[in-house]
Amino acid sequence: MYKINEVFETIQGEASYTGCPSIFIRLQGCPVGCAWCDTKQTWHTDDTYLVDLADTVEKKADSDYFANCTAEQILALIRDKQYQATHIVITGGEPCMYDLNPLCELLHEHGFSTQIETSGTFEILAPATTWVTVSPKINMRGGYKVLKSAMQRANEIKHPVAMMRHVEELEELFAEAGHTPELVYLQPISQKAKATRLAIEVCKAKNWRLSVQVHKYIGIA
Repeated sequence: MYKINEVFETIQGEASYTGCPSIFIRLQGCPVGCAWCDTKQTWHTDDTYLVDLADTVEKKADSDYFANCTAEQILALIRDKQYQATHIVITGGEPCMYDLNPLCELLHEHGFSTQIETSGTFEILAPATTWVTVSPKINMRGGYKVLKSAMQRANEIKHPVAMMRHVEELEELFAEAGHTPELVYLQPISQKAKATRLAIEVCKAKNWRLSVQVHKYIGIA
């Protein structure tokens, strides 16, 4: 069973798939404790907040409410809503708290591509054809370590930065993993001007890429 906080169709606003029409499946539950998390409503899994799966579709506001459902029920919901996008982003929360193989395999069988957005602190249980975006959460209050296996599995890195220390921490992770993905994106935290300037300068120096959360600039989900 998967715990679903919300399902909605939008445009992906970050990293390699920026601009791609996407169906987002947001899973409930995350113990990592990222200080600048913008989806804190997904952290806890109190059954007091259980609702029907239909109530998770296109919420009007963030909430702690979630539904328990199977992969087949998720696919049925997507079909029922008649979404046009064929790319599905599984996010959270921390989606890799779950075995995502059954869900991703079912979606692939029905013509969808899949992407996971993860903190890299849990083993990634997903098909080889699923695109994995690791946004490494380092030294967060939950005490979870970024896994070497997650860094090695990543198709791309999307790293939030506000100061040079964040860049240095990322480079340490690459050294520990013995691997630097071809695609490394720096994402200024909260679109702050100082963080954006830093990200731009580092990207130029290291031939990395900039991710600017386009969806927030144009005011969509």
